[in-house]
Order: sequence, then structure tokens, then C-alpha cells
Amino acid sequence: MLPIHQLSLSLYSSSRFLIQLIQNSLNELNLTYPQFLVLSVLWEEDGLKVNEIGNRLYLDSGTLTPLLKKLEAMNYVKRQRGEADERTVHVELTYPGKSLQAKVQETIISLNEKFLKSSDLNLPALNHSLTNLLGSIETLKKAT
Repeated sequence: MLPIHQLSLSLYSSSRFLIQLIQNSLNELNLTYPQFLVLSVLWEEDGLKVNEIGNRLYLDSGTLTPLLKKLEAMNYVKRQRGEADERTVHVELTYPGKSLQAKVQETIISLNEKFLKSSDLNLPALNHSLTNLLGSIETLKKAT
């Protein structure tokens, strides 16, 4: 098996299992993993445009718009068209959306602690390596 194939298999399997683990923790909060990702971006920086959220999550607007509509229906975000350009949509957290952050962090922190106890991985170093890998893949994708 070629190294790139081994890497893709490991990343795919690890990613699926990690997302399932996180999703199980989010179920009690009635959030899906993709909804959690969108909210996480907004908790870092509120008031972003839809395309800015998409760029950070590597999602196109066709995937992101239904997520935002659902989060808006749940009263976690509000969407507002730009006054100067109606094609621009800004997304802001509502009070319930901001309040949800503490509950989600509590759940994720608990999961993080369990993970650290059961693993000898250096998560910051692994995250750094994966971020570098993502950059390399982006560069390769642009070149092809």
C-alpha cells in the first residue's frame, strides 16, 4: 500500500470515529456535528459573512445555507442581508446561541479529558502536523 493511501485511510477512519465520539456528546444538546462546527466558528468571531464561515470550514454555500437556516430556526443565529449588497449575508449569534457555548464547552472539555487519559498522543503537536498537512494538500490541489 502506498504511503498516501495509508495516510488517507488512517485520516478517514480516525476522522469518522472522532466525529462520532463528539456527536454522541452533542446529542444531549440536540446539535449535529456540522452545526457545532458553524457555532464554533461564530464563538471565535461573531458577525461573519456566510462566505467567511464557509472559508474557515471548507464548506460551500450550498452546504452551509441549510445549516444556517436550521440554526436560525433553533434561535441560535440570525442572518441578515447586507444593506450595500443584498448578496452578502451576515450571521450573528443570538443570546441563546451565545449561552449555548458554555454548555457545549463543558461537554467537549469532559470528552477531551477522557481522551487525554486514554491516549498518549500529544494533541497540540498532532494538530500542528495536521494543519501543515492541510496546507500541503491545498497547495497540491491548486497545482492540479
